[in-house]
Amino acid sequence: MNKKRSNKGVAFLAILTGLVMAIVLSLTGTSFAQPKLKVGILHIGSIADAGYNQAHAEGAQVMKKNLPNVELIEVENVPEGADAERVMENMIRQGAQLIIPASFGYLDPALRVAKKYPDVKFVHPGGYKLAPNLGTYWASTPEAFYLMGIAAGKTTKTNKLGYVVALPISFFLANVNAFHLGAQSVNPKVETRVVFTGTFLDPGKEATAANALLDQGVDVIGVIVDSPITVVQAAEKRGAFSVGYHYIGVQKFAPKGWISGIAFTWGELYTRFAKQVMDGTWKSEALLGNLGSDYLTIAPFGSAVPSDAIKLVNTKKQEFISGKLNVFQGPIKDNKGVERVKAGEAFPIAALGKMDWLVEGVIGQAK
Repeated sequence: MNKKRSNKGVAFLAILTGLVMAIVLSLTGTSFAQPKLKVGILHIGSIADAGYNQAHAEGAQVMKKNLPNVELIEVENVPEGADAERVMENMIRQGAQLIIPASFGYLDPALRVAKKYPDVKFVHPGGYKLAPNLGTYWASTPEAFYLMGIAAGKTTKTNKLGYVVALPISFFLANVNAFHLGAQSVNPKVETRVVFTGTFLDPGKEATAANALLDQGVDVIGVIVDSPITVVQAAEKRGAFSVGYHYIGVQKFAPKGWISGIAFTWGELYTRFAKQVMDGTWKSEALLGNLGSDYLTIAPFGSAVPSDAIKLVNTKKQEFISGKLNVFQGPIKDNKGVERVKAGEAFPIAALGKMDWLVEGVIGQAK
């Protein structure tokens, strides 16, 4: 009898405690749990590409870790166009309140879906159009490429550098130009050869381009395509050095010849977006980060890089962050001998969309 009476007492106490807590919460309007948010993210390729897609995917996972009450809806290998619209609408039907259409070609589809669902927020990487419920984000990369050029210029043995690039669009040309200018600043003898593959992902074309550069004596290869794996492995196989892009973990694919890389670490930014949607402070804006931002990162250096090069890279990084240094400080000529930036002037980073030329010392065609 005493045991039954004791159990009844415990049950009564639990009920009473629950009632008291309910009254307190109703009076104060306080909740111990953050509001739940569903976030949809769609990728143009595989999230195991060690490049563009994996960087976004791992950023989303960091967001989920930071905010346990966020539920993630993720879809890989989504073609741009009508398919992307269908995937986004399906995410919204599942309750997604924040959509990350993580490919440049998803911009117009996202704008169309955003117009149909004004209460859903969208954040698009690298977009150039805004809507009341769609914002954009990216980071200015020429400064980081300049730093990679310094490391490459100090590491090369042949003074021949190379880049495998998807397309000759302005921002990619600016990155190649910045890389060469950085290399030239520490090694006036260097030349940079660039090959365009015509697509963001084609391992066959990337392997052909990389080997063609290596056949020409290039011993440092950089890459601007969705996945760097093919190019850095081609360099590793032939005893050359490599520079990565997009993803922080590329080094494992080319450990011996690894120099460093430029990585996007989106996790904390995605966390901020999610928090803003949950607390009602999100607003449409065009975010452009830099080396001082927590989402543009220089990857760890490989053992092949001289210590003085690492020290100089770190020094120049701070000069970029402070505004003391500009990548495109004149005088600068293009590779056809035309003066593009006069002495005492600088090509503004904000105008990179108009850069349609390659700097002197870069071998390749900009058009």
